[in-house]
This record gives sequence, C-alpha cells and structure tokens, in this order.
Amino acid sequence: MNEKKVLMIIAHENFRDEELLTPKEIFEKKGFKVQVVSTDTTPAKGMLGAIIKPDGIVYNEDFSKYDAVVMVGGMGSPVYWDDKKIHTKLQEYYKDEKKVLAAICLAPGTLARAGLLKGKKATVWKSAADEIKKGGGTYTGSPVERDGRIITGNGPDAAKAFAEEIVKVLLEAEK
Repeated sequence: MNEKKVLMIIAHENFRDEELLTPKEIFEKKGFKVQVVSTDTTPAKGMLGAIIKPDGIVYNEDFSKYDAVVMVGGMGSPVYWDDKKIHTKLQEYYKDEKKVLAAICLAPGTLARAGLLKGKKATVWKSAADEIKKGGGTYTGSPVERDGRIITGNGPDAAKAFAEEIVKVLLEAEK
C-alpha cells in the first residue's frame, strides 16, 4: 500500500477548527501524510481559537503530488471563492481521474465558482446553497455528499463523516 497524501487548505483567519482538526486526525490515524497550507505560513487562527502553523503557502504547492485536496470551511473560507489562482490549481488537479477533491462548510462555494460542481450533486453550509446552484450543481442539503471523486460536507457536525468518506474513496482507489 502506498502512502496516501492529503493537502488541506485553510483560510488564514477563521477556518473552522473541527473541520480541520477532526479530518486531519482521522487521516493521520490511517497513516496518511497530511500537509496544511494557507495564504501565509505565520500561525493561522480558527474560529474557535485553534492555532496552527501552516506547512506551506497554497499558491506554491504542487497539488498533483496529493491523492486528495481538502478545502476546510469556516467564516474565512470565502476568501478563496473568487481566487482565480486557486480555481486554476483545482481545475488542473481535478483533470487527474485518480484524485479526490473535497470541501466542507462554506468551502464548496470555491468549487462551485471554479466550475467544478457543474452537473454534480453537492452540499454546503445552508446559507451558501445558492452557490452550488449558481455553479450548475444540485444542492442536496445532505450532511455529506459524494458525486464521483468530489466529496462535500455541510459543516462542523459532518466533519467526521466527511473525513471517513474521503478515506473510503482513497482506499477504494487501491483495489
């Protein structure tokens, strides 16, 4: 079994603590290597007070080295909604048919605005449901939604199930 690599993207301010920490812990328990990146490498602050020092700058990261890219939600995550550099990196990454793309809470808005949810079922924090629709996707309102290689979660209460779905898809890919 080759070691799985997961890239987690957080907002530098106001990422949602449990949407980073719960999946990260689940991935690491499975033996996956996790990198956390943001727009800056100074300590990033979560909405509930978690402090984490990102491993790198999101714009400098080679997404293709990872088996999964996970966008963490929280009030700060819309910072990426209109970020064309991130959109391009995600679009390029998603062209590889073995890769998993995931986003939780408000972060699926970035996938929608990057055109990656067209024709897909997805979920998001309820207040942002229109983002999915505007992006050509179908908002389901489910806690976790999987459509092919795209996995979305609707918020902190879904963080564990969201992470478990990502693990399931990554391990299925090995069979």
